[in-house]
Amino acid sequence: MKTTEIKDAIERRRLIDVLLGENLFADLVLKGGFIINVVTREIYPGDVAIKGDKILLVGDASSVTGPATKVDHVQGKFISPGFIDSHMHFESAMLTVTEFSKLSIPTGTTTLIADPHEIGNVLGTPGMKAMIEEAKTLPHRVLFTVPCLTPDVPGLETAGVDISSKDMQDLLDDPYVQGIGELQGFSNVHPVYRNAPYLIDDLIASVSYAKSLGKTIEGNAPGLFGKELAAHIICGGGHVSCHETTTKEEMMEKLRYGVSVFMREGSSQRNMAECIRAITEEGMDSRRAILVSDDMIPEDLLKYGHMNDIIRRTIAEGVDPVEAIQMATINPATHFGFADVGLLAPGKRADIAVISDLTQMKVSQVYVGGVKIAENGELTIDIPSYTYPESVKKSVKRKPVKLQDLQIYADASDVSVQVRTIEVIPDQNLTGAKILPAAVTNGVVQPSIKADLLPILVVERHGRSERIGKAFVHGMNLERGAIAESVAHDTHNIIVCGTNYADMVTAVNRVIAMDGGIAMIESGKVVGDLALRIGGLMTDELTGKQMSEKITELHRLAREELGCGLHVPFMHLSFLALVTSATWKITDMGLIDADAFKVLSTIV
Repeated sequence: MKTTEIKDAIERRRLIDVLLGENLFADLVLKGGFIINVVTREIYPGDVAIKGDKILLVGDASSVTGPATKVDHVQGKFISPGFIDSHMHFESAMLTVTEFSKLSIPTGTTTLIADPHEIGNVLGTPGMKAMIEEAKTLPHRVLFTVPCLTPDVPGLETAGVDISSKDMQDLLDDPYVQGIGELQGFSNVHPVYRNAPYLIDDLIASVSYAKSLGKTIEGNAPGLFGKELAAHIICGGGHVSCHETTTKEEMMEKLRYGVSVFMREGSSQRNMAECIRAITEEGMDSRRAILVSDDMIPEDLLKYGHMNDIIRRTIAEGVDPVEAIQMATINPATHFGFADVGLLAPGKRADIAVISDLTQMKVSQVYVGGVKIAENGELTIDIPSYTYPESVKKSVKRKPVKLQDLQIYADASDVSVQVRTIEVIPDQNLTGAKILPAAVTNGVVQPSIKADLLPILVVERHGRSERIGKAFVHGMNLERGAIAESVAHDTHNIIVCGTNYADMVTAVNRVIAMDGGIAMIESGKVVGDLALRIGGLMTDELTGKQMSEKITELHRLAREELGCGLHVPFMHLSFLALVTSATWKITDMGLIDADAFKVLSTIV
């Protein structure tokens, strides 16, 4: 027997001895609460007895309560399994794993499944391993689903490091790696099949290896139906998830195909209310409906909560509270094959959220492995801050840009042109496509604040091509200045949008000077910035609460100094480079038609 198997056998025998022997008792009893049973979808009075890090029994715990047993009285409160976020990115919060967790744990989230796709695009395997090593220092469970392909669309974007099936053994052998992350490389199935069929072979090789190890595979199937959806599922080994479902019809189709639908409800992309209609209106079974955050900013974590807030919103859509809790406990545990969490039952790990208000999902206590680690919204244990090695910093390898580098040019004789324009869709990473008129002065295509027609560019920053992709965007709602950032999904080159080229130049160069981050410029002056030196994506220089305050301040400055009325503008801007979702996006290669898998000229 292996050491882990021997340890497990000893622990289980100890639990049996407490239950059936004499003068042996539980270490901790949560007494007098209401049990949330996510198996039978019931709520009833009961206690939870804990020995070590395991649940001993659920029900009447008086027989296992002894003189040394600690009793936490939870009368009138609801005892729930700890919540699971099945798909999220620490990079989107711009926080380390540690600082994100400090904000998340007090809200009842005890398990995180993170996709390090973003740092993988920038730094490859070393970047992902650095994040995994940090997770190993934390008290709760943090696992990873790693990308098997970067960039997602080779030939249409430039990543810092190219990842393929050859990198999988090194990553998947780590026990903290749950499996393969979102298969974005086969999201646009027909264009990939026609233009890059070799990608399918490489993805299948990675998936087959992962499955041989008993690892899971996550899908990414926006807008797919019928045979296209079937092809994506088969590529993923027959059982995948999808966190890009945006309509009731998609939700119904995917549930019928056996897909675990990760209903996304993050800071800038909110799809749960539409997806949940398949259950509330059509009466479909919810066992494969799973709540996830995907991308959250620390401001929202601190202000609203994490999975508890997403559950609350789901209840507000007419879902029974216990059914909503199932979507963040037993449903994801079943999807991932977690045998030890997701429900309150004997022998399970004592990861527990105690809820004082079920409708508002107010969490009063959080236990991880039988230890109370948070109460009344605050941690009760010390989790030290974590500093990343210098090897994952200084990832911006780009010289400063000049005005002539960023300007969009037309023929010198033109006075106006028609330009292809990306249309922002609020609270979605999908975009529209427009053709709009633009004025030309001395051969340079001009922005129009009145028409909300602004230049948007992607500046390659990994030192591999020095390309600059150029297009226009409608819907950013900027009235002054420019915004640039080194967060631009998924290859994370520098993306910049502005009302004038001069401020755009200053913004890009400020990001370069900071070794990555966010910069807002107005009339040549910095009105707000944030250094993100870990891969140009995250910082270990601020705590979660400090970051929340900083992001709140940056959003205020975006509104007041730049006149930007768009909700979470930095996150919306970053997704305009995501070429795996429709319709028009931008990369360092230029304006991309994501559906047709090709580069378009900006000027018609």
